[in-house]
Amino acid sequence: MAEIASRGYAHPEVLVSTDWVAQHLDDPAIRIIESNEDPLLYPSGHIPGAVQVDWAADLNDPLRRDYLDRAGFEKLASRIGITPDTTVVFYGDKNNWWACYAFWVFQLFGHKNARIMDGGRLKWEKEGRPLVREVPTYPPTRYEAPERDDSKIRIFRDEVLKKLGTGVKLVDVRSPQEYSGERTHMPEYPQEGVLRGGHIPGARNVPWARAANPEDGTFKSAAELKAIYEQEQGLSPDDEVIAYCRIGERSSHTWFVLTYLLGYPNVRNYDGSWTEWGNSVGVPIER
Repeated sequence: MAEIASRGYAHPEVLVSTDWVAQHLDDPAIRIIESNEDPLLYPSGHIPGAVQVDWAADLNDPLRRDYLDRAGFEKLASRIGITPDTTVVFYGDKNNWWACYAFWVFQLFGHKNARIMDGGRLKWEKEGRPLVREVPTYPPTRYEAPERDDSKIRIFRDEVLKKLGTGVKLVDVRSPQEYSGERTHMPEYPQEGVLRGGHIPGARNVPWARAANPEDGTFKSAAELKAIYEQEQGLSPDDEVIAYCRIGERSSHTWFVLTYLLGYPNVRNYDGSWTEWGNSVGVPIER
């Protein structure tokens, strides 16, 4: 943890190290949660005692395009055996991309006792730490959640439209090819789901994974992050910032970096992102 503290983050307490997790595997006040893009990873082996929270099955409404409601969150929390006092520690594949997404959804319900395991699955595996296939069960809890709060860290299309040209800073965290309109999804994925390519007018392109060290999935230092977002892209903690991607998951990683590691107080995730914007009639698009 001292190494994390040395990186100069605004809120280093939101990250925990693999060592810290290894020392808290049997701590009843801690719940370790794995969230991946690849749903087959958790069954193939996970940190001992970790539960799975699947981004599609657990965090999204099964019918309409939205997140689970208060009752759904309470049911999920009860199933994984947590209370509002439980410290939840998220980790996962792909530089904690989906772990940050799950973290963001938990913040919509005000679960402040939340952390990210720096480095995610990649670092845990590279260090040769144990992975097990046994799926743990915990006694169901009674979790009373507040109504979901979409006002502080989430923004919708119509509000984004109103913000254009007002000085708000838009960060498009997709690949350069998606930003330019050459592609409608990441290069290694099927090109589907949107009628128009390009980006929201005025948006800066900062691919989300630039914030992580590729060799072990850890977050870059505050100085390195400031070099990217401030010196290169001209962002400031005083700015109102909107991050977006294709469906809001990659941009939740950038939201986490700007909010917690650099301490920006006014960052929102536009989770409708390009699948909404690129399919909307009459909205402005740049290429």
